[in-house]
Amino acid sequence: MRIRERRRRGFILGVILVGVIALFGWQLVTRTGIFKIPGVITYDESLKTDELETLKRIFNEKTLERDVKISAYESEKLPPLSSGEYLVEINVPVTDFYETRQDTKEFREGEYKMIPIEKLTAQEKLLARDGKYFLDSFQDGANFRILKFESPSFEQEIKPLVEESLRRDFPSQDSTLSFIQTGVTALARGMNKRLASVGGDAKYFAEGVKDYLAEADLVHTSNEASFSDRATSENICSDPRFIETLTTIGLDIVELTGNHNQDCGDEAARNSIDLYREKGIQIVGGGKTAAEAQNPLTISQKDNKIKMLAYNLSTGGTTLDDTPGANQYSEENAKQEIEKAKEAGELVIVDIQYYECSAYASEYEDKTCDFADSSAGDQVGFFRHLVDLGADIVVGTSAHQPQTFELYGNGAIYYGLGNLFFDQAWWPGTTRSLILKHYFYKDKLLQTKIQPTIYGQDLQTKILEPEKSAQFLKRLIDERP
Repeated sequence: MRIRERRRRGFILGVILVGVIALFGWQLVTRTGIFKIPGVITYDESLKTDELETLKRIFNEKTLERDVKISAYESEKLPPLSSGEYLVEINVPVTDFYETRQDTKEFREGEYKMIPIEKLTAQEKLLARDGKYFLDSFQDGANFRILKFESPSFEQEIKPLVEESLRRDFPSQDSTLSFIQTGVTALARGMNKRLASVGGDAKYFAEGVKDYLAEADLVHTSNEASFSDRATSENICSDPRFIETLTTIGLDIVELTGNHNQDCGDEAARNSIDLYREKGIQIVGGGKTAAEAQNPLTISQKDNKIKMLAYNLSTGGTTLDDTPGANQYSEENAKQEIEKAKEAGELVIVDIQYYECSAYASEYEDKTCDFADSSAGDQVGFFRHLVDLGADIVVGTSAHQPQTFELYGNGAIYYGLGNLFFDQAWWPGTTRSLILKHYFYKDKLLQTKIQPTIYGQDLQTKILEPEKSAQFLKRLIDERP
């Protein structure tokens, strides 16, 4: 019995010993348990100094289960990000605000600079890269830097450690508001005649600009003519079919500060306002009554808050009672509305129907109106005064030909945008306009891109080709105050 007991105990001890040896042997082979080797962090030489500092803070005194290799790479097109990749930097090409060139390929090396997108402001000019403009595509036109983690346990081990520190909020299609402003639209007089000659196809007039305009989130124009069945080739009234011109360009906001909206009577003006609303087009700077005309337009979209104010100053067509018309400028009202908007954290755009420059009548190029000049008043002083009151952008919407523009104080001033749609094809100056495309991100104006247009005897507005655009913009810039 004793011999059997000894054998049994010996067998059990042997089994235990074998098990212990096997366990430690397995740990030795697999580097687990008491033989465990912590995961190794490999920092690739592609990492920049600041990235290294950030990563070492994250992984300081952390024991990893598995190895991880961390590297970085750059691309001129945003690649699809796979698991373990983070977009950590976007650098965009910029130059001086008054530069007329649009694309980096037009510059020699060193003539423009690359800056982080978070440092981009409207005080400089964002350039396209090989025809790709970052704020339009968000996929090209910049340098994209990506941080890459390679680990078999990325999701379980690495991601919880780095996610919060490496998450970035960059401008994107979902967070950047593109807002186009255009100048004078008067679908009237000779345009009524032209409409008849193209079989009543009102879309015809917009064919050359509809794609450019409709791609923006918001599109604005200052329409000076009401819709009326009394429209002829002699009056400033619009054939009702012209509403299709406006819907074709994706119009969202119509400004009614013009001095001709009552040319066909109050009923036509009221009916036109009803038609805009029926089409989902918002109104600013005019209304069925003076009280309604005073209402500012509040834009709240993509986490941006904008207050748009629009006034008529001494060009006629205003209302002071219960009749329809434009919003008469009031210094007291402008001060009050701008102050309220600023207190609410809103960006402020002020549009002004100002006295017109009168030097249009020439069959040759006449630069008189390039400078912010008018038949009465101090146009430069008045527009700058609105910036002094707090406006971020001031736009002149009465000029029938484009005028100069400038940065001033904390804002930007565009003294006149010219004719987007009209019949004034006999004077070179009145056939052009400026389209302003603003880009807003987190209540900040990132950029305003300026695109000239032109129409001819066909009255079909088109985008002005790049070389001629640059020449025309230089002409205007040279006349800035």
